[in-house]
Amino acid sequence: MAKTLLIVDDSRLSRMMIAAIVNEYGGDWSTVEAASADEALTQVKAHNITAVTLDMNMPGRSGLEVAPELKQIVGDIEIALVTANVQKSVKEQAENLGLSFISKPVTEEKIVAYLERVDSLL
Repeated sequence: MAKTLLIVDDSRLSRMMIAAIVNEYGGDWSTVEAASADEALTQVKAHNITAVTLDMNMPGRSGLEVAPELKQIVGDIEIALVTANVQKSVKEQAENLGLSFISKPVTEEKIVAYLERVDSLL
């Protein structure tokens, strides 16, 4: 089954790093990218998205603000909030929204663990 990870981050470098890890991880994962919350909503409507890595701090709306909209459009989609903000309150907000949490800096280990978790749920 083909799986698609939507990488949402206003940093092109962050998107490229996550995409490179996913491509190296292989399997049947492909990637789609978005640089903003609005672009994420467009991509989620245009593609069959399996999971999302969602930056918290972006111009316009934050990852925490757009996550419920993504879930409303796709339904039971796996979303990981990706942020350097590791405050307890942020982790609690993510948990309350049903999001996984990946702290920056992003590493191969963290992204592969997330993909493996998503794979195990499918």
